[in-house]
Amino acid sequence: MVAKFKKRESVQEVEEGKILQPKFDEKNLIPVITVDKSNNEVLMHGYMNEEAFRLSMETKEAHYWSRSRRCIWRKGETSGLKQKIKEISIDDDQDCVIFKVDLAGLKASCHVGYKSCFYRKLSSKNSKYIDELEFTEKEKVFDPKDVYGDTPNPTKL
Repeated sequence: MVAKFKKRESVQEVEEGKILQPKFDEKNLIPVITVDKSNNEVLMHGYMNEEAFRLSMETKEAHYWSRSRRCIWRKGETSGLKQKIKEISIDDDQDCVIFKVDLAGLKASCHVGYKSCFYRKLSSKNSKYIDELEFTEKEKVFDPKDVYGDTPNPTKL
């Protein structure tokens, strides 16, 4: 049984207090942004349920809730792309988390093979963003087939 976080009872305590009282959404998830501690590069965005949050706190290794596989996954369990948590921050109303991590293994986080999951940006034309993407990372860190083999791709259409 996973220990429950303290019940949210006061806006003052949530916003200004010292007690962790995360707010999970209607699916019992909280978003987490993962950042490379060495340079503050955003690596990925994911979700945690209460158990994944507690496991991350206890082990200092990033655990997430996979919405596609509907299970907890420890980052790097299959790929070796582990994330060692160095700092955990929570926002003002405690409904979003940031992990600052050191990367192990291939020094990447993205299952597609890039360092960051944010390897593209929106293009612009005539001072407006358009429905076209530009690559911001030019080369993959690894070949996903070499790392994952026949493991099903977590991206769902």
